[in-house]
Amino acid sequence: MPLVVMDYVWTQTETTLYINVPLKGTNAGKVDIVCTDDYLKVHFPPYLFEAFLFEPVDDDRIAVRVANGCAVITLPKRTNKVWKHLMISTDNKEKMEIRQRALLKYHEKLSSESRNKAAKQQEENKYALETVIKLEKEERDSIQKIKDTEQEKTTQELAAWHFRQQQKAEQDVQLKLQNQKAKARQLRTETERQKCGPPNQEKMKLDQRSNSNAKSKKAQHELPPPRLSGNIQVTFTPRIFPTALRESRLPEEEEWLRKQAETRRKVNVDVGELKDLKEEERNPYWLKDKGDKCFATGDFLGAVNAYSLAIRVMGKIPALHSNRAACHLKLRNFHKAIEDSSQALDLLTPPVPANAAARVRAFVRRGSAFCELQAYPEGLQDFLAALKIDPNNEALLVDTQRIRDIIQGSAVNPPSETE
Repeated sequence: MPLVVMDYVWTQTETTLYINVPLKGTNAGKVDIVCTDDYLKVHFPPYLFEAFLFEPVDDDRIAVRVANGCAVITLPKRTNKVWKHLMISTDNKEKMEIRQRALLKYHEKLSSESRNKAAKQQEENKYALETVIKLEKEERDSIQKIKDTEQEKTTQELAAWHFRQQQKAEQDVQLKLQNQKAKARQLRTETERQKCGPPNQEKMKLDQRSNSNAKSKKAQHELPPPRLSGNIQVTFTPRIFPTALRESRLPEEEEWLRKQAETRRKVNVDVGELKDLKEEERNPYWLKDKGDKCFATGDFLGAVNAYSLAIRVMGKIPALHSNRAACHLKLRNFHKAIEDSSQALDLLTPPVPANAAARVRAFVRRGSAFCELQAYPEGLQDFLAALKIDPNNEALLVDTQRIRDIIQGSAVNPPSETE
């Protein structure tokens, strides 16, 4: 059974009633307040406050504020006058009827508010949907307008193009007719000339023939004696390219010939030795991914085989040599690791920011191999070169200092490879 709160405080004016109910340390979220025009309930387990109001109040303007451990209820009066009492004096049966009637009215009010809220939400959704439909219709109309404009423009351009083609065809026909007329006039002129002028033409031909005979006789008398004969030896520089030697650049040509020979040699190797491989297995990048997966799973020998086959297919990829060097380090093939790292550094030229990380890895792997072979000065040079590229790498700084300590005799453990 709930405990009835008796230490409440109420005050009033002619228009408003104020009730202050202490919450006994209860959290505001656990307070249940029901208020109608003639009934007020404040329930915060295990306490209960009920008020059967002396006169009706305006339940639409009731205000409730919970703060500082109290619930302050503000009740506007329907009639402006001072009440003699806060609650009516009645028996329990009438109080129960008032309570049930108030709770029923309160629930109906909540249901009405819920329905009004749902109706309002539905209206808002309907308005939003209508707005979206309207915007989409305007967008479709705009797109259709653009299409119609473009179609009209294209139709006009096509009509203009047909008109120009028609004019051009008419001009060609007229030009053809003019050429035919000109050829007909020329043919008539030549025909008339042939009919009128044969005697004159024969006379002109006889005069020309006599003049040419006289000139040939005169030229025979004026010819100089023939020159003495001899042989001149001419030698040419052997050339593969069709251009002259003075126009060529010999170093570039030799580099081109070397690359062509290397390509032909690789093609012959591919045809002879790699013909049994699948198409994807001839792709060096697929082989590189295969080697990376083997390395990640600890299959270093399989990774070496994959990288080696990729190098046979295309040996100018620096990452293949650098990754194979890392595999040789794991397999303790330090000389081969040095060889592959050096080959990777030769291919990573010119040194640019894009290949800085790859150069750091190649220097570190070669330096680690030197240190494993106890060639600490050479290893120190490679670690210093890597540190010059990446001076903020803390692992490089530690390994470089460890090599210095080994050289000075104050350390015994060689550095590990830095990724």
